[in-house]
Amino acid sequence: MSGKPAQHSAGKDKRTQTVIWSVVVGVVVVVCAVGAFSGDSDTSVPAPAADERSGTVPILRAAADSQGICYGWELLDVYDEVSVGSNLGDGTTVVDAPGCARWIAVSVNVRYTSSSSESEDSATIRIKGSDDIEFADLAAIETRLGRFGLDEDAFLDDPGWAVTRAATILPLLAAERGLAGPAATPTAAPSTAAAPLPDAGNDFWRDRWIYVLSSVGLFLLAALFIAVGVRQRRSHRGRVPAQRAGAGAAGRTRSRR
Repeated sequence: MSGKPAQHSAGKDKRTQTVIWSVVVGVVVVVCAVGAFSGDSDTSVPAPAADERSGTVPILRAAADSQGICYGWELLDVYDEVSVGSNLGDGTTVVDAPGCARWIAVSVNVRYTSSSSESEDSATIRIKGSDDIEFADLAAIETRLGRFGLDEDAFLDDPGWAVTRAATILPLLAAERGLAGPAATPTAAPSTAAAPLPDAGNDFWRDRWIYVLSSVGLFLLAALFIAVGVRQRRSHRGRVPAQRAGAGAAGRTRSRR
């Protein structure tokens, strides 16, 4: 009879440990699911802010009036149009526009990938122009955007800011190539034209913060369960000798009788 309580206690501890490890496994599954569905899954390309678009149009309009060349921008999300604008207004393209026999526009195609994808983000920058403008001139303008920090990284970090900034630089680069005279200075320059390029930041925390926090929580939970299991095992080991000692004493009592 004395062995049954010990066996019952041992069986209870085993069931408790089974429940604990089942909970741990369940937490692991939940963490993996949260990481898979709550990661950096938004791959949409943000459009330029309203003040960036409204501030760019007057600059392009002043340049077009003084140089006789229409200027514009185009931002694409792979195949979808995100933003388009020109000296004719926000939302109006210069391609085949009435009154724009000569035109130059910056066209940027940004492709963001999810954090779980092996592919990398990419940005394709092109300078387009009317048929009377040489391809060599357009290629030179495209290359010289890098002088102003408008490289692929800039368009990936903030495509809306970068595409409107590039549009405002087109008149200057066109004048450098001899396509037109110097552009007139607008009476009020937009604040976005002089805005510094935002810091790219650390991609590790931006893309993986949820995994790091989930892992820390999982480790703390596992440590708690292990501590509870060790405490229960020590308690069980402390009870068994007492039961055996009691059983031995009872046996000696019966033998004396």
